[in-house]
Amino acid sequence: MVRRLIATLIFALGAAACASTPTRSPGITDADMAAAAAADSVRNSYSQADVDFMAGMIHHHAQALVMSRLAPTNGASDQLLIMTRRIINAQNDEIALMERWLHDHGETVPDPSTHMRIKMPGMLSEKQMSALEGARGADFDRLFLTYMIQHHQGAATMVAELFATDGAAREQTVFKLASDIEADQTSEVTRMRTMLSEILFETDESP
Repeated sequence: MVRRLIATLIFALGAAACASTPTRSPGITDADMAAAAAADSVRNSYSQADVDFMAGMIHHHAQALVMSRLAPTNGASDQLLIMTRRIINAQNDEIALMERWLHDHGETVPDPSTHMRIKMPGMLSEKQMSALEGARGADFDRLFLTYMIQHHQGAATMVAELFATDGAAREQTVFKLASDIEADQTSEVTRMRTMLSEILFETDESP
């Protein structure tokens, strides 16, 4: 009687274990399941806010590049030429990183050339962009600094909004990029304000 009871319990436990084991479709290997698990982990490691930030910042950076590339032809000072080259180098690299991140995550990579159609914090209006394109020499320096301060502050706002969104910026690349953008552009705003003050002071002192 006892042996029969033990045998019944062993059978029941074995059946329960088999029932809890997930079935696998024929032809699916351990490597296939590992790849699927890795892909699922990637999908779940970022949020829609991260995607929106990366796509939006591509447009944002694209306008900064257009602004900076005006400097050589619009008679910018040597000091401003150095700054615009630095902006071009840094933001080109960041655009490439953001495009690669979106592509690797199966997300749509936006066309940077459509930046004027996108409304985001700090972005220049068509009127402002036209004014900058038409400025020359010291007037260009003054307008560029004024508008790029506005532009950089807008990027910092976008970072703040990302960090304030639940579940956002947990993915390592997104967090590091957003943190670097905030630090770099805040530092550049400080330098640009100093340069702008010098220009305005010189203007006030002119006879």
